[in-house]
Amino acid sequence: MPQLPQTIHVPAQPNEGLDRVSYFTVGSRGSAEQYRIRAAVEPDLNGAMLITAESLHDVNSTLHHLFLVEVLVTLAVLAALAALGLWIVRLGLRPLREIEVTAAAITAGDLSRRVEYADPQTEVGRVGSALNTMLDRIEASDRRLRRFVADASHELRTPLAAVRAYAELFDRGAAARPADLERSMSGITRESERMSLLVDDLLLLARLDEGRPLEQKPVDLAAVVGEAVDAARVVEPGRPIELSVEPATVTGDEARLRQVLDNLLANARTHTPAGTAVSVELRQVDGRAELIVADHGPGLTEEQASRVFERFYRADSSRARASGGAGLGLSIVAAVAEAHGGAAEARPTPGGGATFVIALPLAAV
Repeated sequence: MPQLPQTIHVPAQPNEGLDRVSYFTVGSRGSAEQYRIRAAVEPDLNGAMLITAESLHDVNSTLHHLFLVEVLVTLAVLAALAALGLWIVRLGLRPLREIEVTAAAITAGDLSRRVEYADPQTEVGRVGSALNTMLDRIEASDRRLRRFVADASHELRTPLAAVRAYAELFDRGAAARPADLERSMSGITRESERMSLLVDDLLLLARLDEGRPLEQKPVDLAAVVGEAVDAARVVEPGRPIELSVEPATVTGDEARLRQVLDNLLANARTHTPAGTAVSVELRQVDGRAELIVADHGPGLTEEQASRVFERFYRADSSRARASGGAGLGLSIVAAVAEAHGGAAEARPTPGGGATFVIALPLAAV
């Protein structure tokens, strides 16, 4: 039953209209139900008021259901959007997870692992590609280090074995035999000097690898080349050495640059027959000094030329071992050139032989 107010006000209609109607909502007695009331003054009933009440239960129930449907639909849409967003995020982070797994494997010591997903069109893909490149370099460096240690150990083992043999000869009574004593002492001295030279070369390469600064001062490279050629002519008078130099001044360590010349000339003596001509040229090209040492010996194959500056590499292992070489001379040449901001290159000599080109930046004027 609707609970009507004690007074119902029905406003007058504009322009003296006869219809006077009022609409309002009221509650009910004893329940929460609402009613919509229409109160109208009827002229035909001598001004009596006609009141009509309509329950709003169905309307309110419909509105309540619509509200619940709207809430549920909104929640479902939000859940779907959240799931879609989570899927997209996981899809985007999958390469990062692969990088994380790869990094964990590398930390455990597996340098062969690589990031499989490396799309260069995305930032994460570029990171993966950069990581793969870095891993390739690390793995190659690790292989070179292992080979270097193995080769160094092998090179030291030979003179150490010789020293041990001479020492055992001395222990077996060589001191009482002058000829055996002299042989033992000279052998120990010779092999000790060989080990000392090898260790000195290894220490020099280690310092250059660490990037330790070399002495920086103006060096008259033409004078250094001339002195090195004069010394080589004294060592082997029967070998013709043609010399052609242009004035060139570089900034660097004179002793190390002299070592570059000495090593290149020693390499020519070692790997060419006696009396084979060698040419040494120093020239200026495009703001740099080019030192060219060429011989007309057996020469180098393409594979040998690409590896000739590797440490402990020998194009002719039997000849190098017989001459006492450890395969570090040309490695030192390349390392010293790079430490001076230059580069070393090996290529065939026209007509046969090997040519080594050392390019160094000229000193600033």
